[in-house]
Amino acid sequence: MAIALGSRNETVFSSVKIMNQKTSLHGLRVIDFTRVVAGPYSTSILGDLGAEIIKIERPGTGDDSRGWGPPFVGEVSSYFLGLNRNRRSVAIDLQTPEGVEIARKLIAGADVVVESFRPGVMDRLGLGYEELKKTHPSLIYCAISAFGQTGPYMDRPGYDLMISALGGLMGVTGNADGEPVKTGVALIDVSTGLHAAIGVLAALHHRTLTGEGQRVDASLLSTELAILINVASEYLIGGSIAKPQGSGHANVAPYQAFPTEDGWVLMGSPNDKLFRKMCDALGKPEWKDDPRFVTNGERVKHKPELVGMISAITRTHPTAYWVDLLSATGAPVAPINRMDAVFEDPQVKHLNQVAHVEHPLYGRYPVVTSGLRFSETPPVVGNAAPRLGEHTVEILTEELGMSAAAVDELIQQGVLEHRPAAGQDVAIEK
Repeated sequence: MAIALGSRNETVFSSVKIMNQKTSLHGLRVIDFTRVVAGPYSTSILGDLGAEIIKIERPGTGDDSRGWGPPFVGEVSSYFLGLNRNRRSVAIDLQTPEGVEIARKLIAGADVVVESFRPGVMDRLGLGYEELKKTHPSLIYCAISAFGQTGPYMDRPGYDLMISALGGLMGVTGNADGEPVKTGVALIDVSTGLHAAIGVLAALHHRTLTGEGQRVDASLLSTELAILINVASEYLIGGSIAKPQGSGHANVAPYQAFPTEDGWVLMGSPNDKLFRKMCDALGKPEWKDDPRFVTNGERVKHKPELVGMISAITRTHPTAYWVDLLSATGAPVAPINRMDAVFEDPQVKHLNQVAHVEHPLYGRYPVVTSGLRFSETPPVVGNAAPRLGEHTVEILTEELGMSAAAVDELIQQGVLEHRPAAGQDVAIEK
């Protein structure tokens, strides 16, 4: 149930499971064996669209990102809380036969499995696709890996940072002649999560038409190659090796950050019409007829001169002046915001993309919601991120029919873990 929060135009969602709201993926059950970023991001997309997500975690530590802090909220990082809303957690030791059998029973009642173990791990556990499809031929099985399921690097550990280096993104990020720079957000992980979710949805459509399940593979390296777009085509087609451009662009000018009296402003002219508008706004109408700047191709050739001339002008006023001036003319412009300014921006507030979820132990905290909007089946936020094993007893007794005594015995043996969501509010630790 959603409740408006006055002037801040945010939404509060209770931790009560949303059952009656019409959603795109209502009734779809996903068993989530993923951790860190790419996998949880993909299942978050499915969860936002109404799928029921059951997250399988290892007892004791759970998802690695639970410890990625500070900041922490009690025992868990804000990193984990932001990525893992709208799912239930079951803590199972998959190194035990009992744990594997419980996992198989959960999968038997599911539509989708998403996993991010190293290639071969699920097969060794008896939970690989080829084994599961024998008794569950309609299952959609999505495997997320670093380098792919086969090949010389398949057994290497791989994280976003390493893949972005090997796959070329880091080779075009940062300033020319500077040290290597990573992106501020794990874009390869996030993009892989998007690809995985798209793959699952495509496989579900195929199953609707044919009744057949299938395996979907997504890797960080393959995803990175797919999103290199112009940088890849410039090399493959034109033989040109892209270099770091700072905030600029190798094929468009001007299109970068410029210094101002109090900071920086991002300005750009992807076409000749917009460049002419920029010239007028900068008080330099004569640039519109300058042979060096008449076309984008010429502007790229004379980029150092043009950037220097524009910079001499932008330094004379603060950033807000240029944002207001150029916005009024229709020329592209933006401030370079930090997070505090981002969430105070009028357009960001208008998008109403920050919601508060209520956790019975951690209290109320904000999360960024889905970037999608639907006319008939809007995304949901639903539940706050769970404690490790918060739903172990609930799911195994109510949905698998196990007795409370049997579950308790497995908890005592360390096969399962259960941490109830009860207690006093915990303050955020900076």
